[in-house]
Amino acid sequence: MAVNQDKPHLWKEDIARSVDLYNHWFVRFAPKTFRAERAKATAEVEGMFERTQDLRNLTATELRSDPAILFALRMSTAPPIARDRLVGLAKVPKPLVSYMELKHRLPPRMSTAMVDINLGRIVRLIRRLADADIFPWLDRNRRPRPQERYRAATIVADRLCGANADPIVRNAQEKRQLRKIKSWLEKRSYRRMAGRASPDTMAPGTFAFRVNIPGSREDEKVVNIPVDSVVMPHSAKSGQLPLNDRSQVCWGLHKRQ
Repeated sequence: MAVNQDKPHLWKEDIARSVDLYNHWFVRFAPKTFRAERAKATAEVEGMFERTQDLRNLTATELRSDPAILFALRMSTAPPIARDRLVGLAKVPKPLVSYMELKHRLPPRMSTAMVDINLGRIVRLIRRLADADIFPWLDRNRRPRPQERYRAATIVADRLCGANADPIVRNAQEKRQLRKIKSWLEKRSYRRMAGRASPDTMAPGTFAFRVNIPGSREDEKVVNIPVDSVVMPHSAKSGQLPLNDRSQVCWGLHKRQ
């Protein structure tokens, strides 16, 4: 099962082939993946426009009802505002912004009064810094023409995808890698485990993806180690732990728990 692990003279060739495989995939599929994400982001920005009447009615109420639009709003300013810069300029708590963008909700422990105060600060800052070249209708307080609206949505969406370009490509690449591994293993009579996998219960000839392994303890809490792929060889003996992509170190930590 240790593919070329004991053949160091083949490692350089393996690495070169891996790089060539990635480059070939990137040229063929990364632009397509990025365009698909940009189309999706454009639709989301247009939805934000609809909720806020094309930013003419951006209020704390709208932010409260749909916290996820904050990311698009940050990309609607001149220049676009980083998350930490928004916190500093608007003088709002960082957890509020993090909850809104990452969890798409408001902090549960923040009082309604404080939420309203801080959302009001964010709204005032966004209005002040809104990019007049992208939203020419704001200065004249008019409804945008359809072409203006679509153009603004695509520009904001492009900024959104530009900020997320690396994660977009990385996530697509990860899916490709796991498909390749799955295909390679199934051709060799391995079967994927259903449900949550554990290194202690995997049968010979099985594999699993995205497994959390209990690792070291910090402040009485167990820190999990994420493992992308775990494989129990056909020839595994009783008590043997599976192979993994994070080296055998995490299995050593696991066995000490």
